[in-house]
Amino acid sequence: MGIKKMTTAKSSDKKTKKSTGFQKWILILWASFFVGIGLLIGLFVLISNGYLGKMPSFEELENPQSSQASLIYADDGRLIGSYFIENRSDVDFRELSPNLINALIATEDIRFYEHSGIDFKALARVFVGLITGSNKGGGSTITQQLAKLLFTERPGSSLARVKQKLNEWVISVKLERSYSKEEILAMYLNKYDFINNADGIQTASRVYFNTTPDSLQLTEAATLVGMLQNSSLYNPFRRPEMVTERRNVVLRQMYRYNYIDQITYDSAIVQPLGLNINKQGHTEGLANYFREYLRGWLTDWAGQHLKPDGTPYNLYRDGLRIYSTVNYDMQVYAEKAVREHLGKDLQPSFYQHWKGYPNAPFVFEEDDADAEIEKILQTAKLRSERYRLMKKANYSNDSIDFSFNTPTEMTLFSWNGDIDTVMTPMDSIRYYKYILQAGVMSVQPQTGHVKAYVGGLDYRYFKYDNVTQAKRQVGSTFKPFVYTLAMQEGNMSPCSKMPNVQPIIRLADGTFWKPRNSNKKFEGQEVTLKWALANSINWISAQLIDKYNPAAVVKMARNLGITSYLPAVPSIALGTPDVSLYEMVGAMATFANKGVHLKPIFITRIEDKNGNVLERFTPESNEAMSEETAYLMISLMKGVVESGTGVRLRYKYGFRNPIAGKTGTTQNQSDGWFMGITPKLVTGVWVGAEDRSVHFRTIKEGQGANMALPIWALYMKDVYADKKIDLYRGDFEKPSKPLSVEIDCDKFDALQRKKFYESVDDF
Repeated sequence: MGIKKMTTAKSSDKKTKKSTGFQKWILILWASFFVGIGLLIGLFVLISNGYLGKMPSFEELENPQSSQASLIYADDGRLIGSYFIENRSDVDFRELSPNLINALIATEDIRFYEHSGIDFKALARVFVGLITGSNKGGGSTITQQLAKLLFTERPGSSLARVKQKLNEWVISVKLERSYSKEEILAMYLNKYDFINNADGIQTASRVYFNTTPDSLQLTEAATLVGMLQNSSLYNPFRRPEMVTERRNVVLRQMYRYNYIDQITYDSAIVQPLGLNINKQGHTEGLANYFREYLRGWLTDWAGQHLKPDGTPYNLYRDGLRIYSTVNYDMQVYAEKAVREHLGKDLQPSFYQHWKGYPNAPFVFEEDDADAEIEKILQTAKLRSERYRLMKKANYSNDSIDFSFNTPTEMTLFSWNGDIDTVMTPMDSIRYYKYILQAGVMSVQPQTGHVKAYVGGLDYRYFKYDNVTQAKRQVGSTFKPFVYTLAMQEGNMSPCSKMPNVQPIIRLADGTFWKPRNSNKKFEGQEVTLKWALANSINWISAQLIDKYNPAAVVKMARNLGITSYLPAVPSIALGTPDVSLYEMVGAMATFANKGVHLKPIFITRIEDKNGNVLERFTPESNEAMSEETAYLMISLMKGVVESGTGVRLRYKYGFRNPIAGKTGTTQNQSDGWFMGITPKLVTGVWVGAEDRSVHFRTIKEGQGANMALPIWALYMKDVYADKKIDLYRGDFEKPSKPLSVEIDCDKFDALQRKKFYESVDDF
């Protein structure tokens, strides 16, 4: 019995020891758990306070910084272009297609609406995958990916990557507390770089599919979501086959999670990629000369206007919204007209015109040709970008000359597409001397709003702007300014007559100026002012400026908005001054606006990225002439189209509506002009080569009616045909008061005869 008690006691002691040992391990496990939890909490506290890497502040979380492109809109709200460092424009969740959201969640984070920034199920899957060596997919949530895009930098080591991942977890939780799920989705898609100057979903939709995020179709949305894995790898421009395969993976995920059915999936995966490329860049797209002109003006404007924080606006980062006056479709038609006339007609004709001439396309006397041509080419070399960069890099003159005379690979402009070739830079300079240039500007006379602006052929190759930057000799397009004085100061009518004889005008230095006529018709006879202007008779213009004096003509031109240098000499009556196309169109629009000059403007308002209006713009105005004078000038310039140098608008292009106009051809046919005036739209066109020594050798081919007028005609054909534009085709509005002179020439002649006979009877 004693032995039994001892055995029982020993057994009891063992159980007690075993129980004590078990409890000890339980305590150790619990202690380890709580210590681990404590360490984890401590770790996250350290992370949250920035001890293991920079942590965004509350303000940064509430207002994450992101460069946004400044956008330029046409008058109907369509996007023309942008200025950017990152070509990004944010959109709201409501502007995202359901296809896009479904594809994103199905592919990147199926439990997005269930977690609070960290998906522990996904993390467990990743952990199992690491142990078993199988790829079970990633563990990052959309919120973590957003945190990575917004606030973390690329790690330089494995340890740094671990720290970064921990930071992402903390930031993700903070983001989930600061934003709704919908806001996080929109922020992520807005921030992602889809490459090819497509920063954010708005720009990516436009670049790859020429649409907006709310209009993305199923396959388009799947393509863009597929790029989120690695946009450099899945680049639609370089690897369309890989992108298509990745798109189908996204579609499979959408089918797997019941966002689409079997039929939709089967139909979608066999569709082509369907890209509709709309590349974004400073030298590409619509109205690039117009955008480049605005760039300089807007940069100055931004530097003079302050944000709420007191710093100047930045055109490339602050997401300004610039609402321009340009009409999208009219801009398309203007650019098309230049391409059609120059590319299909005038440039080929110019090449044929010079075929077989050794000094082509330069017009010089044989004895001086080589030296003059070499001087032009050397000047062009000194102005070239290649020369500037080599000089900046401190290359010697000999090295630069060697470079310019060494064949090299290059791409040249042509109307039939870019030409990849090998030639010396000096030969390329001469090649470009052959190319005829053009400028077009169209303005609404009653508002001063510029509706179309074509500064050149292709901004990638030709940076010089022929609308606002270039000043060229205006030729006969200046003559209406002389005739305006006759209408206003001389109480004359378009039907008034003057003798078509050569004037001899004494100049200030004692010499005499005797202008020549290019048109010999009716010389020595009396002609009407309307006929004289319609046929650009130099003798009549010279007589008028002699009568009203050059200083008065200069003053009138100033009232019409001409700011270029105008010498007060008689020869300006024939258009010797150099004036910009911008100035000429603004001046001509005055006649259609009843004598009130409005300085043409390009912008109606500027807003910040939140839609707050920063400034509105209205044109400067002044009364340049009386309403009657303006109407008489319109009547005069109608003659140009009815029976004068612009008559081909009627017989060749079939225009029947009221049009006033003026052609211009300068010395040696170096510049061709046409100013076309309708009641609601005034458009000017200039055509010529870069160098004035390059031109057609004959007036038939080099006149403004052949070089510039066809561009106006092609442009207006499209404008009139577009029902959305619905441009007025009626006549010019008459002055509010009856005219003091008769403009019907038959009635005018009858009145003159009556006055004559009455004067004889009185005598």
